[in-house]
Amino acid sequence: MRLIDGNAIAQQVLNEVKARVSQLAPTVPQVAFVRIGEDPASVSYVTKKQKTAAEVGIQATLKVFPETVTQAELYAHLDALNADKNVHGILIQAPLPKHLSETDVFNRVHPSKDVDGFSTQSIGRLIQEIPGAFAACTPAGVIELLRRSGVATAGKHAVVVGRSLIVGKPAAALLLAKGCDCTVTVAHSRTQNLAALVRQADIIVAAIGKPHFIKADMVKDGAVVIDVGINRIPDATKKTGYRIVGDVDFEAVAPKCEAITPVPGGVGPMTVAMLMKNTLEACERAQPRA
Repeated sequence: MRLIDGNAIAQQVLNEVKARVSQLAPTVPQVAFVRIGEDPASVSYVTKKQKTAAEVGIQATLKVFPETVTQAELYAHLDALNADKNVHGILIQAPLPKHLSETDVFNRVHPSKDVDGFSTQSIGRLIQEIPGAFAACTPAGVIELLRRSGVATAGKHAVVVGRSLIVGKPAAALLLAKGCDCTVTVAHSRTQNLAALVRQADIIVAAIGKPHFIKADMVKDGAVVIDVGINRIPDATKKTGYRIVGDVDFEAVAPKCEAITPVPGGVGPMTVAMLMKNTLEACERAQPRA
């Protein structure tokens, strides 16, 4: 069994981003974060993204709105960011309050600045394999982990467990696309004989949001397992009273695998790294052509 080290691979990506950022001087890539409310997880995620941006030389700004923000107020801010030539990427931290439509809000971001890859145009361009389409950062990180770990993908059967717009659907599109060339099955909570289906997979991407959902009897010998799950489960031995686990029963599954990602330290660091890479590329594309 080989452990795929997401921290190490994310650092490789960030080192490459930092080097390319320095070549753009005096231009500085800029990403604008928008957060609504004080959800602790959202606060933590944005803080981490701001810290990483500073480490690679990307300027990050943050606008925080109260949960009572109106659609008109939010749109006015996004429109201003779209018009600001110094802003290259815009990220709206989900989840949003229920009175706002995530689809409508994400679509307010201009596609050239949609570094989160959630707008209708970005997803459509991804499916059409249009060069330069921004892919959602977590699934993009999954592909980068596979590529940089030397996992052969062409002709392999990949099973994506989960069909969310944030991970499952774009991950399936990326695995299917030229370059990866997988045969892809998407499974979900309504899939019949799910365990038997997953057992056929050469590559498993677990993104269903249920702790330890993927058991050892669902994984064939020699499979590659990418665990996207981040779940809190009670643990009295921890100061916090909980620990973080993935969607895969790691201890039981790992001995059967050719390669597997841990949680934490697998896909998580890649999400932030790919956001920085997308922001850099948005900035590079915005530069005047010689």
